[in-house]
Amino acid sequence: MNSFKILNSKKVKLLMLVSLVLSLTLGAYLYKGNEIVLEVDGEKENTVTYSKTVGELLEEDDINFKEGAFVSLPLNTKIENNLEIAITNPKIYSFKQEDGLKVVSSIFDNVGDILKGEGVELGTLDYTKPALSETLEEGDVIDIVRVKEETIVEETKIPFEKKEIKSNKFFKGETKVQQKGAEGISAKHIKKRYENGKLVKEEVIKEEVTKKKYDNVVLVGTKEKPVAKKVTPVTNTKSASRGSISNSRINRSNQSAPSKGRTITMNASAYTDNVQSQGKWVGMTASGMKARYGVVAVDPKVIPLGTKLYIEGYGNAVAGDTGGAIKGNRIDLFLNSQQACTNFGRRQVKVTILN
Repeated sequence: MNSFKILNSKKVKLLMLVSLVLSLTLGAYLYKGNEIVLEVDGEKENTVTYSKTVGELLEEDDINFKEGAFVSLPLNTKIENNLEIAITNPKIYSFKQEDGLKVVSSIFDNVGDILKGEGVELGTLDYTKPALSETLEEGDVIDIVRVKEETIVEETKIPFEKKEIKSNKFFKGETKVQQKGAEGISAKHIKKRYENGKLVKEEVIKEEVTKKKYDNVVLVGTKEKPVAKKVTPVTNTKSASRGSISNSRINRSNQSAPSKGRTITMNASAYTDNVQSQGKWVGMTASGMKARYGVVAVDPKVIPLGTKLYIEGYGNAVAGDTGGAIKGNRIDLFLNSQQACTNFGRRQVKVTILN
């Protein structure tokens, strides 16, 4: 009986020992950690974790995990041996733009990726410093340069020149405008480049004449004037005046009609020394004599130049000039004023040829 009790007591102790070993083995198994590969900002480290998920792992105090970081696996991923987890923490950068400096955080270190992540778009001509392909360090500044180009047109007047050309088609002292001067216009096409609102470059890309200039060209006469037969004109000491014509007659009381010579009746008109009467020939006559009282215009085919005359109501005169309208039986008398010519009008006079 005592032997049976001793046997039972040994069995109980053996069972208790087996139970204890199993409990320790199971506990060791349950509390054994998982070996994982943790990469933070490019630096890899083999570590053991007892966390059940990636989310629990990130809550551990010794994990360098910042808000906004990128995690390569979902947070509910279960931890297993040899699991690789990559964490990329955001870095601080600055954007320099037209409106000032802006601080941003990004998990990227490439300029192009940082801009894309922040939703910054560049125009066709815009660029950055450093370039889009460059890699940055935390704290670096990205200079965003906004570029605008435009082409403007500037017009400039082209002055005309004054030219004189000698011509033997006109008498000396005569001029004629062959071509009236006119200014031209030159247009410059200028390309301007602005960076962040400031003009940094401009260049002329095209220059053209949009309106041709015309020089002012004047023909200057070189032809000598014809010289008529030299005659001695009749000298009159008394000139016509506004009061010398009365009741359609010219009073010459100090001159009497000649007793000899051939007398003919002619249609008479009057002219004086002004543009209205003589046009461009002011002051000159076909014979070279100065236009004055006593010099009359005739048709040389009827009365030769240089012929001495006596004209009824006018006095002594000399045929010293011609005129385009003085043809045939016409004569044009020089008077000292336009008013006297107007008062004289047209009339018939008796003309005595003295030589």
